[in-house]
Amino acid sequence: MKTGIIQQSLSGFYDVLADGQLYRTRGRGNFRARKIKPVVGDRVEFADGYLLKVLDRRNQLVRPPVANIDMAVVVTAATQPVFSANLLDRQLVGLEEQGIMPVIFFSKVDLLDGETFSRLQAIADGYSQIGYQVFFNRDPFAASQLKTLVESLKGKIVTMMGQTGAGKSTLLNHLAPGLNLATGEISQALKRGRHTTRKVSLLDVDGALIADTPGFSSYETFDMTVEELPRLFPEMRKLAVNCKFRGCLHLKEPHCAVKDALEHGIIMKSRYDDYVQFHDIIVNQKPNYKK
Repeated sequence: MKTGIIQQSLSGFYDVLADGQLYRTRGRGNFRARKIKPVVGDRVEFADGYLLKVLDRRNQLVRPPVANIDMAVVVTAATQPVFSANLLDRQLVGLEEQGIMPVIFFSKVDLLDGETFSRLQAIADGYSQIGYQVFFNRDPFAASQLKTLVESLKGKIVTMMGQTGAGKSTLLNHLAPGLNLATGEISQALKRGRHTTRKVSLLDVDGALIADTPGFSSYETFDMTVEELPRLFPEMRKLAVNCKFRGCLHLKEPHCAVKDALEHGIIMKSRYDDYVQFHDIIVNQKPNYKK
């Protein structure tokens, strides 16, 4: 029996990386009955071409379906499709909930005019001040920027995530030119990218195992409670100790350090607005009794 990591999942087969080699396996017959669905990134025990056991997961994303992730590169289009701070914040909150370190990579910055570049530069700086590692460069694929990114990811299980058409596969092709991954054109009619990634796999890129995964047009996962939500905004988490009321939700409570910081321009208004929207989504969504 061997232990390894599922590096690729395709049509019921699982390629497992162990001892520097890939082994093709299938799940045991009783996996389906026991509702065990292995995903890429799972640590597994296997023998004779069959997965025997899926070991406990540290975390798991549904979109993309990858487990035990250390870092996530959130590929964020500066344009085509138009930049959405709300979509970026949805992804960041989902990653914070799972204990996954986000890296924000702005793509298509080279397509911006001067005025839009300056506006987005200020937004990128705001996320840097929160504490996120942000890559925002007039030349997104500048050698120095790519080198810094690769060094940050080395030795980690990494997922690329982001809106369809944001340029995840293009970024991977620059990180590892030999991959030649298919990249899609943007549909001008829909302003939405065509899906080009058909399977989920971990690609070995200079010592990092990176998942190239399908894109999406929206991100709707809000499994946290309203009490947990403020802790998923790092800037609010730091300020909350100065709120008068313990468990302050930073909405209508008096003497709230977060609202005070908002009034004085210390935190980003777009982030606070998204926080309020996410709070309302959680309050109004129907309970999931299947969990």
